[in-house]
Amino acid sequence: MSILVTGGAGYIGSHMVDLLRRTRNEVVIIDDLRTGHRAALPEGVPWLNADVADRARVVPFLKRYGVDAIFHFAALIQVAESMIEPRRYYVGNLAAGVALLESALDAGVTTFVLSSTAAVYGVPSAPLLTEDHPVRPINVYGETKLALERVLASYAAAYGLRYAALRYFNAAGADPEAGLGERHEPESHLVPIVLEAALGRRRHVTIFGDEYPTPDGTCVRDYIHVKDLCDAHVAARAYLDAGGESGAFNLGTGRGYSVREVIEAARRVSGRDVSVIVGPRRPGDPPTLVASPTKAETAFGWRAERSALDRIVTDAWRWHSRVP
Repeated sequence: MSILVTGGAGYIGSHMVDLLRRTRNEVVIIDDLRTGHRAALPEGVPWLNADVADRARVVPFLKRYGVDAIFHFAALIQVAESMIEPRRYYVGNLAAGVALLESALDAGVTTFVLSSTAAVYGVPSAPLLTEDHPVRPINVYGETKLALERVLASYAAAYGLRYAALRYFNAAGADPEAGLGERHEPESHLVPIVLEAALGRRRHVTIFGDEYPTPDGTCVRDYIHVKDLCDAHVAARAYLDAGGESGAFNLGTGRGYSVREVIEAARRVSGRDVSVIVGPRRPGDPPTLVASPTKAETAFGWRAERSALDRIVTDAWRWHSRVP
């Protein structure tokens, strides 16, 4: 039996594949390389170059390799773009996700772990978000992930599929020893953008709004190390295999950092200056998103061990400073 990692050539997916291989799991990958990188695919791992929505190719692949669990990372992830191009997100995230679920059922897959998002919550009404906080997305990206969570719940009730919807807060960091890090085209995540500025690869960092109702006026987010995220997926699968109840789980630390705090951490770690300008707010950005990770910690026996801000930035800096 094996585990399918969709988006296995992408940022989090490639770290997930590395962890599964190091822990002697059989792993296979589906990635069409629209946002992933061929160089991130390890030699010897079966790989299907296809869209996850291509059921005619996905179902035979799942059956051929005896896939019994899917870690679904493949998705479009840019909040601002989702507000401008909603069609891409409903097709690429929701419709493709449903097609993958159909393929999973047809191939006898029993476990599904979804890469979901804190964007399902919208604007928080509490300082720490628990899983029973109202879900009111304010961007299309969050809407598509929430809709797929609801499909999962329906399929679990009707067909016995076991699932965990892991609501990431802000994935960051790298594994420089494995040669893996964060590289999107175009880049939209704060930590790599700030480090690119420190390396002189971009002229400045734009802060999108500095008048939010936060201590320094900039958005506050809960950052979690990518390796902690991968550990949580393994723990979630073990929990489900042991009969744990399906549902949604926050993956975060319970501690938020502002945009300005991340920039200062990058200056501190790199020893370099970072030029900053302030621009207008982006549509779909809530002021604060910080997780209560208690449910995942209790259910999975998991905790974010590497997610102090300086550790995240240091690991990312070590990787980015080596990449041409």
